[in-house]
Amino acid sequence: MKKKLVKYEHNIKLSTKQMINTANDFFNVIKKRRTVRDYDPATDVPIEIVENAIKSAATAPSGANQQPWHYVLVSNQNLKNKIRIAAEDEEKEFYSRRAPDEWLNALEHIGTDQNKPHLENAPFLIIIFAERYSIDKNGNKLKNYYVSESVGIATGILLSSLHMSGLVTLTHTPSPMKFLSKILKRPKNESPYLIIATGYPSKNATVPIITKKSPSEFLTKYL
Repeated sequence: MKKKLVKYEHNIKLSTKQMINTANDFFNVIKKRRTVRDYDPATDVPIEIVENAIKSAATAPSGANQQPWHYVLVSNQNLKNKIRIAAEDEEKEFYSRRAPDEWLNALEHIGTDQNKPHLENAPFLIIIFAERYSIDKNGNKLKNYYVSESVGIATGILLSSLHMSGLVTLTHTPSPMKFLSKILKRPKNESPYLIIATGYPSKNATVPIITKKSPSEFLTKYL
């Protein structure tokens, strides 16, 4: 099969100084991103902000350009309540029986537990599903490649876009997550990947004091 190619037009033309400034500006904004658990349920969030963030995520590179992701956007209060109840049931079992002490000790300074009010209080929940395989027009299964990597890259873009737009987020991975497929009526080829709660923070929102690794700890350079 012959490849179809078009000339790449790089429409962001910046001087070296502008490129450095742009990179610095992005870092100075994105480094302020925090996981927030306290949301303002009373202030309306324009849905266009969230939809554009999801569209931005869908521009991510993916294995063989198969784009193995599906997003479900939930603001319906009844659905959010169902998701919270199911998630807390799984989390209660996890925290009381399945979670190893090492994991619980690692979480202690963050203060998480089985109670997940953000799943109801956040104006929007974005549930990301990974498509383990695709289905063509004739109903045949098509293998997708590098699914976790592709969806992970897209998720990073989504979180960055929401933050840059002025919203806060919380990533949540209840274990297991199969209840999401049932509640949201998703097909068998999709596996729940992540819940992202998003909206405006409440006036009294707090976050734990944490530190990030320095570049010397996570960056190796061969120049």
